[in-house]
Amino acid sequence: MANERAFNAKTLSLSKSNSIKRLVLLFATIGPGLTVMLADTDAGSIITAAQSGAQWGYKLLTLQLLLIPILYFVQELTIRIGITTRRGHGELIQETFGTKWAWVSISTLFLAALGALVTEFSGIAGISALFGVPQWVTVPFVALILILISSTGKYKVVERIAILVGLFELAFVPAVLYAKPNYYSIVHAIVGTQPLNNHSYWLLVAANVGAVIMPWMIFYQQGAVVDKGLSSKVIKYSRIDTAIGSVVTQIIMGCVLILTASTIGRVNPNTPLENVQQIATALTPFLGTVTGKTLFAVGLTGAALIAAIVVSLASSWAFGEVLKVPCSLNNTWKEAPAFYGFYCASIILASIITLIGIPLISLTIAIEVMNTLLLPIVMGLLLALGWKVLPHPYQLHKWEKYILLLIYILVCSLGIYTLIQLFPTPTI
Repeated sequence: MANERAFNAKTLSLSKSNSIKRLVLLFATIGPGLTVMLADTDAGSIITAAQSGAQWGYKLLTLQLLLIPILYFVQELTIRIGITTRRGHGELIQETFGTKWAWVSISTLFLAALGALVTEFSGIAGISALFGVPQWVTVPFVALILILISSTGKYKVVERIAILVGLFELAFVPAVLYAKPNYYSIVHAIVGTQPLNNHSYWLLVAANVGAVIMPWMIFYQQGAVVDKGLSSKVIKYSRIDTAIGSVVTQIIMGCVLILTASTIGRVNPNTPLENVQQIATALTPFLGTVTGKTLFAVGLTGAALIAAIVVSLASSWAFGEVLKVPCSLNNTWKEAPAFYGFYCASIILASIITLIGIPLISLTIAIEVMNTLLLPIVMGLLLALGWKVLPHPYQLHKWEKYILLLIYILVCSLGIYTLIQLFPTPTI
């Protein structure tokens, strides 16, 4: 009896020890997935969700929910490839399919990344204007902060700073409660019919897909798991990291959509948005002048800053990998001058374009639609890598291949439809 009690006590102790060990491993692994997902809800995504709510009420909330598993499956394949091959995305494409395809992928990344960076800076400039601060002060200051953040010489430090900044996006959650949405209308919109014959509706569908699955996300997360040194032993925890991030980012997108649908969409349905100030001003009658401006400013600024960090790093990793030069946040500036040089150059170029002055809302929708058009190339190369480079224990199951192929077909079809809508066949 005493031996049995001793055995049970030892078993319980081991069980607690294993649980603590698993928890430590989980927290040590969490980072790349949560970071890239918080960056996914960037200034452009938030503005796209805001436009969706203002123009179509709660209609596009269904799409935000459907995008959770799609986002997870795409990014899970990314981490699986990165962890098992220990290669960045650009480097692996070059090794597997040759330099030509590597530069094709880098070109799509550059277009998406530059557009995203301009959007982030434009969003921050719009927020600073709310408080009377000119953009020629804010934009260079933010550019300097972003450059200094990368100078720590340690990946983990940059990751923690990015997550801390990105968590400010959660300000949109209490903002929704202040807006007092109609919950019956939300449920009705989710299960009700959609305006499938409407041209502008489909453009916003394309923009929302482009706002959720972005080319730079694939490059970033694969580069991040390599730079962080994650091994196949923690792949299940990396999947949890990605799953949590997928849910969080779409909750934020959904909150922004509900927020504008409950305010702007309630007063003036089908309202096309033109700038950040218009969104903030429309929220103040419902949230109060101080509360409305503050919550919106905090949420959008956090989103823009973390996205700027992630987008710049994704581009720098990719170019460094293809050029075969040192490209790690664990390197100093002296050890990896090309990596840090490209990081700084992309930020400076985007800030200059922003200061020229481009209408943010129309720019954002155009960039997200462009992302949708670029996705067939980016996802096509990702799937090709998934079919070809994964080692035996981690190869895709048939059901996973079917799901990924279905996602790819849906994305490509949406891209083709968007092209047709943008460039209609002339009538004779």
